Amino acid sequence: MTIVEVGPVAHGGHCVARLDGQVVFVRHALPGERVRIEITERTKSFLRADAVEVIEAAPGRVEPPCPWSGPGRCGGCDFQHVDPAVQRGLLGDVVREQLRRLAGITWDGEVEAVQPDALDWRTRVHFAVDADGRPGLRKHRSHEIVPVDRCLIAHPDLPQVLGRTWDDDTVEAIVSSTGDRLLVTDASISDEVEAEVDGVVATDGTVRGGRGAVTEQVKDARFRVSGSGFWQVHPQAASTLVDAVLAGAEARPGDTVLDLYAGVGLFTTFLANEVGESGTVLSVESDPGGSRDARRNLHDFPQVTLVAETVERALRQGALGENADVIVLDPPRTGAKKAVQGIVDLAPRRIVYVACDPAALARDLASFAARGYDLVGLRAFALFPMTHHVECVAVLTKSGSDLR
Repeated sequence: MTIVEVGPVAHGGHCVARLDGQVVFVRHALPGERVRIEITERTKSFLRADAVEVIEAAPGRVEPPCPWSGPGRCGGCDFQHVDPAVQRGLLGDVVREQLRRLAGITWDGEVEAVQPDALDWRTRVHFAVDADGRPGLRKHRSHEIVPVDRCLIAHPDLPQVLGRTWDDDTVEAIVSSTGDRLLVTDASISDEVEAEVDGVVATDGTVRGGRGAVTEQVKDARFRVSGSGFWQVHPQAASTLVDAVLAGAEARPGDTVLDLYAGVGLFTTFLANEVGESGTVLSVESDPGGSRDARRNLHDFPQVTLVAETVERALRQGALGENADVIVLDPPRTGAKKAVQGIVDLAPRRIVYVACDPAALARDLASFAARGYDLVGLRAFALFPMTHHVECVAVLTKSGSDLR
């Protein structure tokens, strides 16, 4: 094992060090630390390593609250060893670096805290099940399952998964903002816990094969979300993002608004209220389950048109019209590269981009800039405490526009 000086944080939950001139991505470290590392992966261009001993600690290092955190253990969290305020500083450094390097954009903002900002927040958890039927979580960059007796970032009201034996490969535990609880499995429940789980079926809604649904509430709106459907996992994420999107969109009565990658209709609902019955919102979602939920959630809005198609195909085929006043998009982690030109062709006065990956966001912002749309505002939120993930809401307007 070798001692290295740890450099800046990098996107992905690690810091950068150098060993004999080669880049080393080090987990479980902080910038400015001196640590002993164990190499976990070698490639031609870089190494991966774990910090197994801290020789000189940096300010902000804390004792990890979770006993399963650390080298060779559960890989679900990246920053259990970091004070929450310092975590947000690291996330901000990552967003700044990605924007500067990939888009040539200087951002001087800070990542905003959302409570709870450390533990007990994750309302949806996928547990993997090992060969002995024990549920757990996977090691970092591995299929190996670490059986755990508790997950400290999991919401305390989740239905019980740990401490049982399962015949399934995965078990998803869900608790909604209205208190609905669900266990979704991929097969069936083992005989030895069948009697116990029968009680859960009655009270917690245990389901098999992805069936079932929960009700989520955001402000005064309620949403049906199917068992394994997409919903933000932090209990305050939905309302936080709705507020940021509405502020950025500045939609007006009578506007035509597109909500792309719309899921079950979270943003669509509130955008529909903004444009009123004289306006139009086209809600685009290709996932069949999300589309079904959206139909139920949005049936009271005559100004909403649902488009059950991929965003890229809908744009290419002209299914979204010839122009739009505002476009909101919340693409998957890979970004919206193939949709950028189609969005620009509709000439919206404002674009609001919700991103869960700062690298993909930066690349797409560069593409928008090359086509005449500039970043005029960006907020970042720590919606995944203890991890390297960060949610951003970017606002773009036409270059030279007086709408900034």
